Amino acid sequence: MCLERNGKRQERIGRIAAIRVDSSTMIGSGHLMRCLTLAERMRGDGWEVHFICRDLPGNLFALVEAHGFFLHLLPRHRHDASLQGYAVWLTVSQEADAVETREVLQKLPSVRRLVVDNYALDRTWERKLRPLTDEIFVIDDLANRPHDCDILLDQNFYRDMEGRYIGLVPAQCRQLLGPRYALLRKEFYEARQTLRKRDGKLRRILIFYGGSDETRETEKAIAALLQVGLSKIEVDVVVGSSNACQEAIQKCCEGHECLHYHLQVNHMADLMAKADLSLGAGGTTTWERCFLGLPAIVTAIAENQLEICQGCAEAGLIYYLGRWDEVSKEDIADSIRIFSQPERLRIFQKNCQLQEALGKIKDFGMKCKSDSRQTND
Repeated sequence: MCLERNGKRQERIGRIAAIRVDSSTMIGSGHLMRCLTLAERMRGDGWEVHFICRDLPGNLFALVEAHGFFLHLLPRHRHDASLQGYAVWLTVSQEADAVETREVLQKLPSVRRLVVDNYALDRTWERKLRPLTDEIFVIDDLANRPHDCDILLDQNFYRDMEGRYIGLVPAQCRQLLGPRYALLRKEFYEARQTLRKRDGKLRRILIFYGGSDETRETEKAIAALLQVGLSKIEVDVVVGSSNACQEAIQKCCEGHECLHYHLQVNHMADLMAKADLSLGAGGTTTWERCFLGLPAIVTAIAENQLEICQGCAEAGLIYYLGRWDEVSKEDIADSIRIFSQPERLRIFQKNCQLQEALGKIKDFGMKCKSDSRQTND
């Protein structure tokens, strides 16, 4: 059987999986990027992967097609004033989203796995889609709502990791918890193989605060660096295509030889490997930095990053400044001055590497429940 993709006929291969995930100026790019990483791993194991994404302002669904996956767009809706919290991200109720997602799934033959990565969706949505799939795979890191799922992945570091989802998932749910299950792209494994040994000297700094950076931390960090005035330091400034201030940031970088502007890069691992210190947020890139031993001065740019940042700071993995509305350019500048001291930076470079099996991503859930049943029959 064949499907259409980008106007071309595509032969069907293997098992079918669908991934429900969104990206936007408000949501950022992290959810989509980690789902793309999972999709690549699944494709390598013989899965045919379909993305189901809502058409939201500042979306990055072009990346889905660029990676060669099938893309199904859910329609854009007007803002619903009755929605609160993370439900605002969805722009519709869970029930309405489930109906539209169901319409897509019903057009696909035998969806073996449904992956969902969205803070606005929970057991209410999952139960409505349960009849259309063999297995539901949830990616979460909030642990603030119940799920009806067979696999739950939370790749983040918490003090009470093992108990976070007690009572929130079915007893038989397979829980994949902690950074040893971090979704790292292939480029990070390749970069680690040739990683140089950092010596505490500060030669290059990487600035990256996520795909959208709604709180404008990038500009704050640039101002801090210029205030410190470190000579002979090269700075890579990375922004996502959904960053509303990208033109202003580019113009600022063009005015200083030491600032190198990068837009929506596909070589982040290379930039991290070259850097001696980074300024960034507490999202998905936390584990990418740790995997490559890159120390980071971190600002939490969203509520869901607060607990992660606090836990990582206590473990010595990051230097944590606080939440976005509490961190000034002076705070960032003072931190840069601290780690411009070779001995301080050398110790930080050593401590920021998370040793506990980080990067040894298990072949988690590459088989689904129906595969096991067929094997046992």
